[in-house]
Amino acid sequence: MSRALGLKVEQLRVVYDGFVAVAATSFEVAPGESFGIVGESGSGKSTVLRAICGLAPRSGGRVALTAGAEAQTALPEPGSKAFRQRVQMVFQDPYGSLHPRQTVDRILAEPLAIHGFTDAETRIERALDEVGMKSGFRFRYPHQLSGGQRQRIAIARALILEPQILLLDEPTSALDASVQAEVLNLLEDLRRRRGLSFVMVSHDLAVVTHLCERLMVMQRGNTVEFLASADLSAQRALEPYTQSLMRASSGFRRGEGTTPVPTELA
Repeated sequence: MSRALGLKVEQLRVVYDGFVAVAATSFEVAPGESFGIVGESGSGKSTVLRAICGLAPRSGGRVALTAGAEAQTALPEPGSKAFRQRVQMVFQDPYGSLHPRQTVDRILAEPLAIHGFTDAETRIERALDEVGMKSGFRFRYPHQLSGGQRQRIAIARALILEPQILLLDEPTSALDASVQAEVLNLLEDLRRRRGLSFVMVSHDLAVVTHLCERLMVMQRGNTVEFLASADLSAQRALEPYTQSLMRASSGFRRGEGTTPVPTELA
């Protein structure tokens, strides 16, 4: 198993044509920790993940991998090949993130070829086994798989390079409720067995509370507050915005005499 790595984000800023999507956001994830980011639609939480892995342009700030108390200053910047080997992302829509004209075998083989690995056969078989997929799925196309199976393949693709950090962008929101728990349990099992660090974006506060130890609340590109998952469960949020998210996540209750808050936050 690879040595666990953490992540340090300092004053991260993302600007699109004058619009500030993320404004000076800072947080740190310890090696082996699961960290959550929550907020309403447009709060900038998914943009943070994309900026970390180089899919969104950073207008300012710094991203670095860490190992305990010492930063790995020799590691490349986000977006480089070496950084992407250590930091992989799982996207929200498993069908949209998988090439529709490639078999599972080719989808898993492609990152290995890009990074120059020669033991593709062994790695593909191991990755499929780790996500609970039999070898019979190896030569199927994405449209021949269920939503849950496609997301397992997306997770296998992220794991195949043996990263130390996974960025999870709403990994279960596109799945049926009956499948969500299976995928979440799989992710938690993988984190413990591999010693992975997670940064997880979700609008579902229950999911974040279950999977993450700490979380950051965002609104309009800004950090509102940091919470431990235990504080969230006990409804000990200090900021009114976080409290409104908690009320929204509990859904609409008939007869309360107030305008219902939408439960879909992202």
